[in-house]
Amino acid sequence: MTPKSGAEPAPIRIVADHREARSGAVAALQAMAGVELSFDHLSTGDYLVDARMLFERKTLTDLAESIKDGRLFRQAWELANLAGSLRGALILEGTSADLAQSGMHREAIQGALITVSLFFGVPVLRAMTAEESARLMIYAARQAQAYATGALPRPGKRPKGKRKTQLAILQGLPGVGPERAAQLLGAFGNVQAVLAASAAQLEHVPGVGSRTAQAIRWAVGETEATYHAAENDPAL
Repeated sequence: MTPKSGAEPAPIRIVADHREARSGAVAALQAMAGVELSFDHLSTGDYLVDARMLFERKTLTDLAESIKDGRLFRQAWELANLAGSLRGALILEGTSADLAQSGMHREAIQGALITVSLFFGVPVLRAMTAEESARLMIYAARQAQAYATGALPRPGKRPKGKRKTQLAILQGLPGVGPERAAQLLGAFGNVQAVLAASAAQLEHVPGVGSRTAQAIRWAVGETEATYHAAENDPAL
């Protein structure tokens, strides 16, 4: 059942491997509202999110080392063969500067990531910092909650008509279900205006609180310079 407009989203329950206890990602998660964090020994992955997704978090320095000793491919195989409906993903964290001392060629890194993503079928997500890794996990959790309630389009079901297409696009934003999407579209008239709106403008829409407004701005508000940095990163 989709939460009523204006209702607070369900808490996100995350189990972190005990070896991550002192990581920056854990510190970021602990500072976030709506996150219930606990620790356990995880035989696979580093973060179990809402019992739906399992993330292996790897700095680019560790990526290079795990390619050299073969750990990366064993971990990828484990993520690709999780039981039941559990989905696995790899988060790569850091910048090209982190690889400067690794001595590993760009082609070797790209070849390893091609193997992980195309042949093992494990999604590879990129984050510049530990805090961004934490945000990626939260954003993925909110998307999974929306998908589970039918708020996001499912494969093979394409919306027909311009309004339905616009509503489907808006429902891809964090914290936005069918009712909030309709409110946003009614208030701003089109998707482009919603994406360009400030947090203060978004908060004035019925059913869109401060938390959702900030989450929307975070999702769509990256600067162009950030993308240039990512595009120049040899680990991509």
